[in-house]
Amino acid sequence: MTNLNTAVTWVDSRDRLPRSGTPVAAAITGRYPPDSVTDSDTAVGEEFWLVRPMYFTTLHRSEDGAEHQNCFVDSDGIVRLPYGLTSAETVTHWAELPTLPGGTTHVLLGKDAHAALQTVREARPAT
Repeated sequence: MTNLNTAVTWVDSRDRLPRSGTPVAAAITGRYPPDSVTDSDTAVGEEFWLVRPMYFTTLHRSEDGAEHQNCFVDSDGIVRLPYGLTSAETVTHWAELPTLPGGTTHVLLGKDAHAALQTVREARPAT
């Protein structure tokens, strides 16, 4: 039987940052904008804390040409800085993404991917 469970270790972004290029799960905090045009200009939206897949990089150039250092970037190109730095939304914690089910790697290509996927699909999770 294959154990498909994994444990997540969260790291406080104030204590340590991942290596450049590392894909991570990022815990992001911020505040949603007001949800209607009837809200006054001084109204603020609801505070949030959520998890998104991102990658960390020591240098990112946005489409508008702006350079960002030591930042987290999501699949839409949105840049978020570590908690405590000036940003509307910041990353409070991060965790390395788990390995592929039943394996020890994050990426498999070609025949290796097919074989590993087949093996995991045929296995029953350990109880």
